[in-house]
Amino acid sequence: MIGAGAAGLAAAHSLIKAGVPTLVLEKENRLAEPRHRRHERLHLNSHRDLSTLPGIDYPAGTPAFPHKAAVVRHLNEFSKAHGLPVRLGVAVEEIAFNGDHWTVETSAGPRLARHVVIATGRDRQPFIPQWKGANDFAGRIMHSADFGKAENYTGKKVLVVGAGNSGFDVLNHLAGANAASIWLSARNGPSLLPKRIGKIAVHRLSPFLARLPLWLADAVTAATQRLVFGDLTKFGLPPASSGRASRLTAEYTAIATDDGAVRAIKAGKIVVLPQVREFTRDGVFLDNGNLIAPDIVIAATGYRTGLERMVGKLGVLDGKGVPLFNGGETDLKMPGLWFTGMRPSIRGCFANARISSRRNRAADRQIAAMIENWGGASGRKQPNI
Repeated sequence: MIGAGAAGLAAAHSLIKAGVPTLVLEKENRLAEPRHRRHERLHLNSHRDLSTLPGIDYPAGTPAFPHKAAVVRHLNEFSKAHGLPVRLGVAVEEIAFNGDHWTVETSAGPRLARHVVIATGRDRQPFIPQWKGANDFAGRIMHSADFGKAENYTGKKVLVVGAGNSGFDVLNHLAGANAASIWLSARNGPSLLPKRIGKIAVHRLSPFLARLPLWLADAVTAATQRLVFGDLTKFGLPPASSGRASRLTAEYTAIATDDGAVRAIKAGKIVVLPQVREFTRDGVFLDNGNLIAPDIVIAATGYRTGLERMVGKLGVLDGKGVPLFNGGETDLKMPGLWFTGMRPSIRGCFANARISSRRNRAADRQIAAMIENWGGASGRKQPNI
């Protein structure tokens, strides 16, 4: 198993229960390192009751949308409670197929395995476009992953680029900050749902939405967005793309969550602008020819898997570096290579990890049977990675 996030830990737990010798390699020196690094106000957009791993619950008093610190504790408690064999500080550099086994090149030397499960996540590497003139810009350009504290933006002119899930997470926090100006440059209208409707946490309804046919889930989410927020094009946002649930499935475009940003847009505190065209030393030109002069540009422009070095030679990634198969799927030309946690779900990553591990138990038992008599190149059984 490569990666000890929610998907990797859940899959490792399932494999071990099925009797499959398993080793988990994690490049960071502690679990949940990406969450440690994220800004202090980060909370899950998925509800507490739908954000647990098997056998471990959040303690009493945990907010409906857990803070990142609670999530970090949850992952560590899950790993400890189930005695998962996680080796920290071991980075996987490349894997290669050698006929009947895989060679996994790591920072601690090569390892052999009959099966390799890659669970490094879709959001492994923050992505910032190569905007024209960006290197000359005198202000600061940063990714939304490095947002920090809302207080850091007091008195600053801030441009947020991107109206997706990351963009609205940043805007929800900036809406309560004392920034001098807040601008949003939006190429596409957002697929957007409120965090709550009254006292109802909207994400609690996600299992119901996930069971609907895609066309009906699209209709429900579109109607909810329109009823709750009204026509956001009146405030400068482009029309929302159709097929919110369909895009999540086909394009892996997550539905954003509003927790104050829309109210700030309607009040004029956040001003919606056209797309960024190019940067100069002193500012940013927009598609309409206007020039603005932000102090800070926050690129809410998504993430990449960063898997090219590890598996790029195997022909298992699409043009954006996303694996071509996931979960119980595999490529017959690459026996023993698996990916998990590489597809978004309207239920959220934790619920998806639980479901994937349950669905894969039959496959896990098959793997156990396949490796029962396999001794590896050294003549002894090797743990699967």
